[in-house]
Amino acid sequence: MHLYSRQPENGTFYTGATSNLVQRVWQHKSELAEGFTKKYAVYTLVWFEVHETMESAIAREKAIKEWKRAWKLQLIESTNPQWRDLYGEIV
Repeated sequence: MHLYSRQPENGTFYTGATSNLVQRVWQHKSELAEGFTKKYAVYTLVWFEVHETMESAIAREKAIKEWKRAWKLQLIESTNPQWRDLYGEIV
């Protein structure tokens, strides 16, 4: 389960679930994944959480996609107030 953003003031978020976070973030950063992240250049991994099952990750992804922007900001800033790219911490 992960969230990408360009900048906190930008307003563009991408929420996704994957079984291989390192590979998936690398694909997005390398522009190998077509779609939203490539179109909007949303490559900064600003938040992630680990789930026991893919089903629970997908359920959480769907829930977060319905959240208000303020809730997503609070979630990110509770663990990453500087909006660092967390990719270096997972490789």
